[in-house]
Amino acid sequence: MRYPLPMQNLTLTWQSAGGAAAGLYAGAFAAAKVRKPALSALLREAGTLLALFALWQLVGHLSVMSTDHALDRASWIHHTEQVIGLPDEASWQAAVTPYPVLVRLANYYYAVMHFAVMLGVLLWVFVRHRERYSWVRNTLVITTAVCLLVQFIPVAPPRMLSESGFVDVAAEYGQSVYGGAVGGVVVADQLSAMPSVHVAWCVLAAVAVIRVSRSSLRWVMLLHPVLTVAVVVVTANHFWSDGIVAVVILLLAYAVLALAARRRGRPSVGTKGRPRSTAEERLEQVG
Repeated sequence: MRYPLPMQNLTLTWQSAGGAAAGLYAGAFAAAKVRKPALSALLREAGTLLALFALWQLVGHLSVMSTDHALDRASWIHHTEQVIGLPDEASWQAAVTPYPVLVRLANYYYAVMHFAVMLGVLLWVFVRHRERYSWVRNTLVITTAVCLLVQFIPVAPPRMLSESGFVDVAAEYGQSVYGGAVGGVVVADQLSAMPSVHVAWCVLAAVAVIRVSRSSLRWVMLLHPVLTVAVVVVTANHFWSDGIVAVVILLLAYAVLALAARRRGRPSVGTKGRPRSTAEERLEQVG
């Protein structure tokens, strides 16, 4: 039994995300004018995240290359993974498809949690650990920008390779965020599978929480990247390689920021060697 669900309504179009970002920037400007710097900064940073999301949604429609070979590139990636011995994503998906509840939950997680968790982490760091915020925000911006540049080369997701045993489970359950529209506007592009922004964001969110928080519960955040990787694979939205490339880009972004911090004469905010202020120590005691 299938349960059609309007998943497109859970995902912002690039137009709506861009409009919301513009509204937040306007609010930040207005807050600054009435001398509310904290509110202005919060609105500005929220606008930045929405602007990144809008750019991500838009980039697939601005590909610099023909989409004709997107399926060929996906087939090549799948074949190469088999040659080097990576597990077959189709077999992982086949292990889950007999369980409709798991499939529906995976589709929801894919559609919503990458953005919701990243937004939540950014807000938490901004409010509770402001001195660490620039590191998280800058890493997010650089990582996302590089991912978007790579995505200008169209690559199909595995769910489009039915001949290789993949199934578009989101489409079967009426939960796909792709191929639909809200108000006549296409919600999301389907040929931006490489690299996986979902994986990049979930790993960054987990690293940020673990590095910034001192709570023993911070390690629970590791479940988010584990679940995200499992979800993008069993829903056939990404290959292992899409996630691997995303993590490499994230590591490079982190390295660039660390090098820049050293050249400015101070350790990276994301490293343990940074001097800690009394205010920070107090925040960490409650964070």
